[in-house]
Amino acid sequence: MTLRKGFEPHLAVDGVTVTGRDVEMLRAIDRCGSMHRAAEALGRSYGHLQPRVVELEEAVGPLTTREKGGRGGGGTELTDDARALIRQFERLRVELSGVATIEESVIPGTVTARHGELATVETPAGELTARVPEEATEVEIAVRSDAVVLMEPDSLAREHTSLRNQLRGTVADVQREGTVATVTVAVDGGVEIASVITAESLERLGLEAGGEVVAAFKTTAARATPAEV
Repeated sequence: MTLRKGFEPHLAVDGVTVTGRDVEMLRAIDRCGSMHRAAEALGRSYGHLQPRVVELEEAVGPLTTREKGGRGGGGTELTDDARALIRQFERLRVELSGVATIEESVIPGTVTARHGELATVETPAGELTARVPEEATEVEIAVRSDAVVLMEPDSLAREHTSLRNQLRGTVADVQREGTVATVTVAVDGGVEIASVITAESLERLGLEAGGEVVAAFKTTAARATPAEV
């Protein structure tokens, strides 16, 4: 089983939570030049938008400057603090997007031997070594996709001493996004292992659906938690 994590970024300031919806609102005010026009553009009511701006300003400080109507019609502009808040939120969004796109492969198994905090675990995919909590017997091993190394089948050798876990399988799927690619490898027991590699490595290994490959990862990259039984 492969899981993709998801996160919604937010900032907490003096008990008030700043969300993506709030940042969208501030951007609309900046783009439209007034709260009324921003509310219309967003499909929201001014009666809800304006109090929300006030609520944020009570926690964060002045976010807008307003000019009364006149020959120019008046309007609303963002303050430097508002622009800084937007930049801070976008930095957080970028940081979380990196975490959110990292998949985890989860493999069930049974502990058969212990070596301190490490243990040998029998799984449908074969025998693995992992970090296992004390007294846990039935476990689920989680492996992040950025910790999985892909190798050619002929490279399957124990000289890769740091990569104790090596599983031979078949490429089930390849999703390429710019300079990186996520490769899903089907191994024994119906288990799938996801790996994030560079586009350069994808080309070098000649990986495509149906091809054979070895998915390898360190013992320390395999983290087990007790399974509910």
